[in-house]
Amino acid sequence: MTQIVMPGHTNGPAGVLFGGVMMQWIDVCAGVSAMRHSRGGVVTASIDRLDFMVPVRVSDIVILKSQVNFVRNTSMEVGCRVETECPNTGEVRYTTKAYLTFVAVDNEGRPRKAPPLELLNEDDKKRAEQAALRRVRRLQAAGKINNG
Repeated sequence: MTQIVMPGHTNGPAGVLFGGVMMQWIDVCAGVSAMRHSRGGVVTASIDRLDFMVPVRVSDIVILKSQVNFVRNTSMEVGCRVETECPNTGEVRYTTKAYLTFVAVDNEGRPRKAPPLELLNEDDKKRAEQAALRRVRRLQAAGKINNG
C-alpha cells in the first residue's frame, strides 16, 4: 500500500506525521493481508508492537508492506514494515514496524477458522516461529496462560 503524507496528516508547523494516522494505515494494510489469507472478514484484535523509528514528514511517500506470519485456529499475526521514500532524492528509510493480531469472522461477526499458513521457505518458518513466541508472551501478559 502506498500513501503520501499531506499537511493534514501532520502535527502542523513541524510537518511530522501523526502516529495515529500511521497506525490507521498500518491497520488497513495488515487487515487486507489477513482478509486475503482468510478469504473473508477479519477484525483487529490487538496491535502487539508498534515502533516508530524515525519521523515521517510531509511530502514523504509512505510504502507499507504486510504479510501473515502465523495462524492459530481463528487468529493470525500480521507483520507490517513501513518505509518512506523522499520524492526529491529517492532516498528510502525504514521508519516503522508493527505486529498485529486479527481474528477471522463470519458474516455475523463470530470467530471462524482461518486457513493454515503455508510456509514455503526458511524465512517463512523463522517468521512463524518468532510469531509463535510473541503469541505466548501476549497470552502470558494477558494472564491467559501460566508464566511457568
